[in-house]
Amino acid sequence: MVVMKRILIGLIALLGINAYAADTPAIGSFGVELAGRDLTIQPGADFFEYSGGLWMKQAQIPADRTSWGPFTELAENASQHVHSILEEAAKLPPSAKASTPQKIGDFYAAFLDQDRIEKRGLTPALPTLARIQQAHTHTDIIALLSSIEVGTPAPINLRITIDQKNPDRYIVNVSHGGLALPDRDFYLRDDAQFKETRAAYEAHIAKLLSLAHQPQPAQSAAEILKLETAIAQLHWPRAERRDRDRTYNLRTLTALTQEVPEYPWARALTAAGLPQVPELVVSEMSAMAPLAQLIKRTPVSTWQSYLRYHYLRTHAAVLPKAIDDEVFRFFGHTLNGQQEQRVRWKRAVDATNGALGEGVGQVYVAKYFPPESKAQMLQLVENLRVAYADRIAHNAWMSPETKQVALEKLKLFRPKIGYPDKWRDYSALVVSRQDAFGNLQRAREFEWHRDVARLNLPTDRDEWGMTPQTVNAYYNSAYNEIVFPAAILQPPFFDPHADPAVNYGGIGGVIGHEMGHGFDDQGAKSDAHGVLHNWWTEQDVAAFKQFGDQLAKQYDQYEALPGIKVNGRLTLGENFGDLGGLTIGYLAYHNSLNSQAAPVLEGLTGDQRFFLAWAQVWRTVYKDQSLRNQVLSDPHSPARFRVNGAIRNVDAWYDAFGIKPTDPLYLAPSERVHPWQ
Repeated sequence: MVVMKRILIGLIALLGINAYAADTPAIGSFGVELAGRDLTIQPGADFFEYSGGLWMKQAQIPADRTSWGPFTELAENASQHVHSILEEAAKLPPSAKASTPQKIGDFYAAFLDQDRIEKRGLTPALPTLARIQQAHTHTDIIALLSSIEVGTPAPINLRITIDQKNPDRYIVNVSHGGLALPDRDFYLRDDAQFKETRAAYEAHIAKLLSLAHQPQPAQSAAEILKLETAIAQLHWPRAERRDRDRTYNLRTLTALTQEVPEYPWARALTAAGLPQVPELVVSEMSAMAPLAQLIKRTPVSTWQSYLRYHYLRTHAAVLPKAIDDEVFRFFGHTLNGQQEQRVRWKRAVDATNGALGEGVGQVYVAKYFPPESKAQMLQLVENLRVAYADRIAHNAWMSPETKQVALEKLKLFRPKIGYPDKWRDYSALVVSRQDAFGNLQRAREFEWHRDVARLNLPTDRDEWGMTPQTVNAYYNSAYNEIVFPAAILQPPFFDPHADPAVNYGGIGGVIGHEMGHGFDDQGAKSDAHGVLHNWWTEQDVAAFKQFGDQLAKQYDQYEALPGIKVNGRLTLGENFGDLGGLTIGYLAYHNSLNSQAAPVLEGLTGDQRFFLAWAQVWRTVYKDQSLRNQVLSDPHSPARFRVNGAIRNVDAWYDAFGIKPTDPLYLAPSERVHPWQ
């Protein structure tokens, strides 16, 4: 570890994150907004409120948003930047062979052209609606459910993914789906709020079908809700779907056909444009036969109604305004609390990002992402890697043989920063300035055919799962990589002129979080090369499970809204990520000090600044509906518990703020979860 420390010191010297340089931080005097704190709240009572309570009291959720915080604020900034890119692209003159900039401009302009969309009415949707009307058998229905042309959610979904036990190949994955509401609980819980949501959903379905002049809208709506409720009863609880061992069930097509004979697998594959693949991976195996039986016993007429509704719903943005408004009224306003539909140009930005994201991203990084930020981030990742290696090597619960493989995995972590080294080729995608509906359809088909064509090719480890203009980050266990798009590498997460404590508490914690996914309860099931298998000893598995049980129990106690508690099992991986990110970010920060004392700035020690920076990147206000939906369907805990739930397990936080046993957030040392401390 001495050698690693020397490497670390050298990297810190290169990092260029110097709070004492002449350049001014974007936030405050050193990178944290001190005025946003609520000093009437003690840190040990509620660190989330202490660190950002005044900001949250004053924050206004924009009418076209359901929450507001640093993530959404940066997303708005990125949207503004992309807007300017697309406005310029839309001015490009037509050409016989359209370039990618021409295509992004045409896609954007077509989406904006509401007058043309209104004049065309339902005409673009009529061919597919006719196909639905002509379906006479359950085999016809299954073909439509599987067809990329229809593009509706299906009870049995087919998609192409990386083979978790052989990451060098792509494979067809089978999973359950078919629901429009966020989770099975919305169909099955008897609480008044869920009953009201279901009633509103049924009324919405009837209204939408009526606006589209479809037959018997009220009867169809009742049938659709009944059908989706039956589907929901067969869905696995979301927390169980996290288990990567249970959701990896490799089957030959022959074996799957024998095991679930009720479903015409070959017909479904053909309808999806897939070859007769020799093998598939089934996620929720026990649900397949019951879902197949449900499909066969449900009348064809009900499936026709289901397909009509979902086809119209998923294409509403490029259909007449009355249909588009109705979909927003339920899914945006009623379900999520959004007060206003986002203005058309913002939605056009989102749609263009979805269809030609890397084409937009190539221009975005050239204009808005300085090359030195990528270099600094790569160096910061290495500092976190050194800190993780130190913790793995010195923890007392992991056996030497498991440590050896863990260190190899850490060594082979591949960081992707800012943007891909090679860009996606959109030459095969046809975009028309006069056809918003067709553009959306062709973009979806383009992506699907691109995936299908890769089934017999080696996996592309240079590919990105997010565009550069996305404010987010992720860990990909199959490639053992951590990915940080350009748009998140801004204050308050990352500022090259901020105090080091702030950058380590902000983006350092996020880097540590994503690295931590390689060692959380599910990510740790893949080895250094991304292969899903158990490389832990039985004793190590048992020890780590104990950490997970303890952490899940803590989060199970957190109540986001009356009667709506966090699911500690559903959120366990992300909670492990937060705890690991905070712990390792803190260690990396102290390593960077090279045994020197950090200065006191505006009365705050380095440790206090570190924890404040962590807390302030998560400060968020929510609409109640949005918060409810997150708790029930999102593996991330709400922001309050991402802050309070993590810091109360870190010993250094207690010392930094003088936390006492009488403080509400206090945990006895024996109750703190310390996998990496």
